[in-house]
Amino acid sequence: MTQTRQSSARPERMKMDIPSLGNDPASVRQRLEIMEQLLENAFAIPGTTRRVGLDAIVGLIPVAGDLITAAMGAWIVWEARNLGLPKWKLLRMAGNVGFDLAIGAVPVIGDAADFLFRSNTRNMKIVRKHLDRHHPETGIIEG
Repeated sequence: MTQTRQSSARPERMKMDIPSLGNDPASVRQRLEIMEQLLENAFAIPGTTRRVGLDAIVGLIPVAGDLITAAMGAWIVWEARNLGLPKWKLLRMAGNVGFDLAIGAVPVIGDAADFLFRSNTRNMKIVRKHLDRHHPETGIIEG
């Protein structure tokens, strides 16, 4: 039995860059950017311009969802520590994750807060600012 391929009938797959597993600042930045997108902006809400990520979706699962997304947010803080961010910035980042976890534990209000308070985006802003100042070669050029 032979199968005929119809190349025009198949949609082309979207290509995705695989992040490097290196410890250099550029590789770490790439991994963190992907994690932030996954947690905060992965999906569009149909009929709106608002985007949500796994933080808001998985956070709908009582207790376990908030713990899972807090662990993913803590990974961003861990990677920031490995980049050499000062302790006060790491404490601020940990506070963002902790606040997100605490407010997410409150039923209904916590789920609404996940749409409004984006701790991972706030943390990535801190990391980007540090990398832009101390490792400018890691900057992402869009165009």
